Parts: sequence; structure tokens; C-alpha cells
Amino acid sequence: MSEIMKKNLDFLRKMALDRGAVDATILRTDKIVIENRIVFKCRVGCINYGKTLSCPPHTPTAEEFKKIVSEYSYALFMKFESKAQADPELAKNLSKPISDLSISENMRNKVKKFWDLWNEDKLKHLSIVLELEKLAMHKGYSLATGLVAGYCHLCKKCTLDRVTCPHPTRSRISEEAVGVNVEATAKNAGMVFTFPFKTNPESFALLLII
Repeated sequence: MSEIMKKNLDFLRKMALDRGAVDATILRTDKIVIENRIVFKCRVGCINYGKTLSCPPHTPTAEEFKKIVSEYSYALFMKFESKAQADPELAKNLSKPISDLSISENMRNKVKKFWDLWNEDKLKHLSIVLELEKLAMHKGYSLATGLVAGYCHLCKKCTLDRVTCPHPTRSRISEEAVGVNVEATAKNAGMVFTFPFKTNPESFALLLII
């Protein structure tokens, strides 16, 4: 990586850390790992598949995204940690619906609190990415574009119509939706990726810069 370019873009890394990221680094875009199997996993393993415009099949394919990323040279990769916490007992119940009567009322309340905190943090992470995107654009990187983890949390139910979307300037595509292997990319960025999480879940975001 050009040391001059890294120095020129370091203001974004510093801003990410200042705003709440626990780790952030500038990396070359050829270090971003994009795979079809990530989108495949979305399709067969995610209950939110197709339910928001930030998720497949409403997003570019992995192959299309590879071409898009090839037109960039540098990106900012960020790691966040949620304030939501789960002990082993709670973690076993997070995949169950809150309406599941096999779960005690006390556990259902804990599950709800966990997801409420997690969703709140996701919105904060989105705001940070949008702030960084805006800052990059103001510094002359006019094509800077952010991506976040997971489905869009801006609305309770997506309209699935870009014309009627109430947040067209705030919604951002999920990095997994376009095939980003976050674990492999984190490794390339020198970041620790913990799965399954131990206490506090992690989240990663990406800002394509130039």
C-alpha cells in the first residue's frame, strides 16, 4: 500500500475510532474477499432473506460487486462491538422467536432486551458509516460508499420498493448481501473475528473510498 495514500486517508480511520469503532484500518480493495457462497448462505440460512432492499435478491450479485470493488483501490474496514450481552444460557435462546412458549417469560424478556440493544447499536453503526461517507465525499472522494452488516433496521417492515422507501439516502446495502466474506476480510485487515461471539456480538462495516 502506498504510504502516502494511507496517510492521506488516515483521517477516516481516526474518525471511525473516535465515533465508536473498536478497530479500523485502511486496506487495499484486493484484500476484500467476495464469494458467491456468502450470498448462498443468506438465501438458505437467513430468515430476513428478501425482506429488505438491503438484502438479496434486491442487491447486486457477488459477481457484480466484484466488478464494482475492482474500480476502487482503497477502503476503510471497521469493527464495532455491541453493548448487548448474552451469557451461554441466553445465547442458546436468541434464535428462537420471542413468542415461543417453551421459553420462560423471564428468558423472553432477556431475549427481547438483547435484540432491542443490538438493533439500536446497528442504527448507531449505520449513522457512523454515513458520517464517514459524507466526510470522505467532502474531502473530494466523491464516490465513497458505505456498506453495513446485516439487513436494514430503519423500518419495521420494508416497502421493497425503492420509489416508496422512506429512507433512500440513509439505507445502505448489507456487505454480506453482495458476497463479502467478513471473516476472511477481517483476517486480511489484521482484525480478530470471533464467531460465535462470547458475550458481546461484533459487527463490521466497510467504506469504499477511492
